[in-house]
Amino acid sequence: MHLHILGICGTFMAGIAALAREAGHRVTGSDANAWPPMSTQLESLGIEVMQGYEPAHLDPAPDVVVVGNVVTRGSRFPAMEHALDLGLPYISGPQWLAENVLQGRHVLAVAGTHGKTTTSSLLAWLLDQAGLEPGFLIGGVPLDFGVSARLGKGKYFVIEADEYDTAFFDKRSKFVHYRPRTCVLNNLEFDHADIFDDLASIERQFHHLVRTVPASGDLVVNGRDANLARVLQKGAWSRIRKFADDSGLQAQTHADGFDLLDQGRALGRVMSPLQGAHNHANALAALTAAQCVGVSLEQSIQALQTFQSVKRRLEVIGVAGGITVYDDFAHHPTAVKATIETLKSAGQGRVLAVLEPRSNTMRMGTQASDLVQALAPADHSFVFVRPDLNWDVHAALKDLGAQLSVDQHLDALIARIVSQAREGDRIVIMSNGDFGGVHHRLLDQLSRGRPQT
Repeated sequence: MHLHILGICGTFMAGIAALAREAGHRVTGSDANAWPPMSTQLESLGIEVMQGYEPAHLDPAPDVVVVGNVVTRGSRFPAMEHALDLGLPYISGPQWLAENVLQGRHVLAVAGTHGKTTTSSLLAWLLDQAGLEPGFLIGGVPLDFGVSARLGKGKYFVIEADEYDTAFFDKRSKFVHYRPRTCVLNNLEFDHADIFDDLASIERQFHHLVRTVPASGDLVVNGRDANLARVLQKGAWSRIRKFADDSGLQAQTHADGFDLLDQGRALGRVMSPLQGAHNHANALAALTAAQCVGVSLEQSIQALQTFQSVKRRLEVIGVAGGITVYDDFAHHPTAVKATIETLKSAGQGRVLAVLEPRSNTMRMGTQASDLVQALAPADHSFVFVRPDLNWDVHAALKDLGAQLSVDQHLDALIARIVSQAREGDRIVIMSNGDFGGVHHRLLDQLSRGRPQT
C-alpha cells in the first residue's frame, strides 16, 4: 500500500511514517519545512519528502492520504484540496495508528502538559530492558533507540499521548483514539490556546481519555496535581495508582539522583541520569506504569540508571571557548523555568537562556505574563522576536531589567550572545522548532570569537 503523509516532518507524523515503512508500506510525504531530528530519521529510512503541498505530489494517486493536524482547508494546502476534489481516501494520523498498529496491543499512553516525551521514552526503555520488546511512538528521538517509533515484537505499545486536536475534520484530542489499558497522567496546565479556550476545556479532553480506559486497566496519576484531581472527580472507572504522594512512589531530589520512597518507606538512593525534580517526577510515572505490566521495581531502577534521555531535552550540542551549548524543547513557561533551574542546580557557571517563542500559544501571547518568572532564574535571557509574534516582548518582560536582551534578527541575536558569553557559561537554547539553525551558528561564532574570561 502507498501512503502519502501531509505534514510528514512533524514529530508525530514522522513516527507514523516510520511505523508504516517498517510494516512494509511504501511511504512518501509532503511538508513545508524539515529539520532534525525528524528529517534525519526520514532520510535514513529512505522515505521521500517533497517540499511544499503541491497537487503533483499526489500523482500518481496514493492508496490513502494520511493528514497531519498542521493541514487546514484552503489555498495554503492545495494538495489537500486536490485530494478532496478527486475523492481520494484520507485519514488522520491517530486514526491510522489506532486501526493499523494499536489493535490488539496493550497500549501504555503517556499524557500531560509536560514531560510526555521523556516519560514515554523512559517507559519504553524500562519495558525493553525487561525483555518485553515493546513498540512505541514518541514525539522525539530517544537516544537509547535512535528512532522515534518502532512496531515492536511484544504485545505492549508505548505512545506519547498528545491532547492537541486530531485533524481539520476531527477536532477531538489525538489521545482519544488510542484506547490505552495503562494511562499515565503526568500533570495538567493550560496550553494550546489556539484550540482550547481555558483550562476547563483541556480538563474535559483529559476526562474523555480517562473514559476510554477499561475497568481492568490502570490510571497512573500525579497525586500532587490539583487539576488532575478535578479530572478524576468527573468520574474514573479504572484502578488508580498515584505517584508523587504518600500512597505511591515518591522522590526526594539530590544533585546525583533521588531518594526513592514507596508509601513513605525509604528504598534507597537512585543514581538517575535525569536531572531536576520535574524529571524525577517523570521517572516516578514511568516506574509506576512499568509495575502495572509486571516489571519489578528492581528491574526498572537498574534500567533507569542506564537511560540516555532524548534528543532536544537538555541535549549538549557542543562546547566552544569553554562554553557549553544545550538544546531544549521547552516552549511553555513551566518547562522553561524547570529547564533553567535544572541547569542552575547542576553546576557552576552562569546560565544564559535563549528563547524563541514559537508555539501557537507563545505567539499569541497567552503565556507572556508567566515568562518573567520562568526566565528569572537565568543569569541573562535572550529572546528572539519572530515576525509573527503578537505581543510586545519588551513590555511584557520589562521586569527582567538588565537581565533581558531582545532581538528581531538572528544574526544580531547571535552576535549579542557571543559578545556577552564567557568561559564557563552554559547557554540553553529553547524552542519547539529549528530556530533557524541557531545552535550550530552560535557554536561556530563562539569558536571563532574570544569570549571574555
